[in-house]
Amino acid sequence: MASTLHSFASAADLAGNLADKVADTLSAAIAARGTASIAVSGGSTPKVFFQALSTRDIAWDKVTITLVDERFVPADNPRSNHLLVDANLLQNKAKAARFLPLYQDAASAEEAARLATEKTRAISSPFDIVILGMGGDGHTASFFPGGSNLAKAIDASTPRGIITMEAEGAGEPRLTFTFSSLQDAALLVLHIEGEGKKDVLAKAEGSGDEAEMPIRAVLRRATSPVEIYWAP
Repeated sequence: MASTLHSFASAADLAGNLADKVADTLSAAIAARGTASIAVSGGSTPKVFFQALSTRDIAWDKVTITLVDERFVPADNPRSNHLLVDANLLQNKAKAARFLPLYQDAASAEEAARLATEKTRAISSPFDIVILGMGGDGHTASFFPGGSNLAKAIDASTPRGIITMEAEGAGEPRLTFTFSSLQDAALLVLHIEGEGKKDVLAKAEGSGDEAEMPIRAVLRRATSPVEIYWAP
């Protein structure tokens, strides 16, 4: 599916414009069927966007928020994406939203993935909005090059839900939605910042193996257009 690049002069400009787009999309979904859903990425990049979105006038009590991926660590761990979302997005007006975490208090990451899959079935498919990020190695969500479950994660025939991922340099085991869960969102966004990430994107848009740069699976095979939001 084709992608569209939206470039902005600064991270603040990007955050405001993306927050407006997301707010409009969520409000349209609520008007159409009474509920809306959004899956967001972690890391440091979306902080300013989260803060901007939290102030928008939306019927937040009708919105369900979850994560595209998470580390297998409790919510109070400094490396938790849940903690990032709680501190930056679930604030201001967005406090009224429902949040479904991926981390579950389980004996193993595999059991946590099973429990999270069951709990997130409460979200109607497809998502209204999916916001992805991208690492310097071309990973997105927890689709890491060399990851233990990468082939399964990016296979479009793998059922919707959450699986585990382990990879060198990834730290803790990860919980990640599968490609099939994310690729057909009504609004599919790739949010990246910095000249370095733009160079990574240019490489990913060229020829090469999806296993080498898993973001290629999204850019090449997502059934929804990919809206790329970039700022230097």
